[in-house]
Amino acid sequence: MNISKAMVAAIFGLALGAPALADYTSKTTEKESKARYEAAVEQAEADYKAAKARCDALQGNDKDVCMKQAKAAEKKAKADAKAMKKSSKAEISAMEERREADYEAAKERCEELSGDAKDACVAEAKQKYRQ
Repeated sequence: MNISKAMVAAIFGLALGAPALADYTSKTTEKESKARYEAAVEQAEADYKAAKARCDALQGNDKDVCMKQAKAAEKKAKADAKAMKKSSKAEISAMEERREADYEAAKERCEELSGDAKDACVAEAKQKYRQ
């Protein structure tokens, strides 16, 4: 009987500890996502600038075509960066939804308790799940 109680306590502890990690991961992921986006935009602009410099050596229609291709490459790279940023935001949103679902489940586990034990359980769930 003591082994099963220990296992239940360990599982409950792990379940409550995961959201704190998810919250930290969410914030870290958001910062990393922004940094990756900004780096991709900067790279697109640098690549455009270099391509434009190469185009300056050309003349006439060749130069016009070169400039259009350089601008198109920049636009595509920036679009890709924007799509990557939106994808990261969706991942962050999903993490937040999972944390909310875990919080609701933890609150439900507290329902069978009463008095101070219930209050402590709910308070712990709120703290663990940042509610």
